[in-house]
Amino acid sequence: MPAFNVLFLCTHNSARSIIAEALLQKLGQGKFRAYSAGSDPGQAPLPEVVERLRQLGHDVGTLRCKPLSEFTGPEAPRMDFVIALCDTPEGQFCPDVDSRFATAAWPLPDPARFDGSQVEKTTLLNELYAMIRRRIEIFVSLPFASLDRMALKTRLDEIGDSARI
Repeated sequence: MPAFNVLFLCTHNSARSIIAEALLQKLGQGKFRAYSAGSDPGQAPLPEVVERLRQLGHDVGTLRCKPLSEFTGPEAPRMDFVIALCDTPEGQFCPDVDSRFATAAWPLPDPARFDGSQVEKTTLLNELYAMIRRRIEIFVSLPFASLDRMALKTRLDEIGDSARI
């Protein structure tokens, strides 16, 4: 079975989608190729995100903030799944994507908005990592071969709704 291309979207592509990209690359065991992009990409991933991923054994060498336009042109890889991680309840914008792809919304808090002491911010970042990891673990275990497009879309939405910590 060929690998699935998965694009994670968030606003700045500096934390949530970067974490998801790194996690899927590690947990996908060659069944997935992970990408990430932002509707308004930052200059660079948040240093604390990169450091935490490094500490957890992720390859961070290729992680960078990317605009969605890198994935919409004729030379871009065709995406099988597009998953938005924007915190839409907090008013963050994620672009609409072509309905040909299996898409889902997994709203997650933006670490750039975390307040408090360094210990509190680290705790929140660890919780965010755990939320994304849980969702990715459920995602990679789905029986893709036996699900039709509508059932797959429903399962992706369920992951976003039920995997909160």
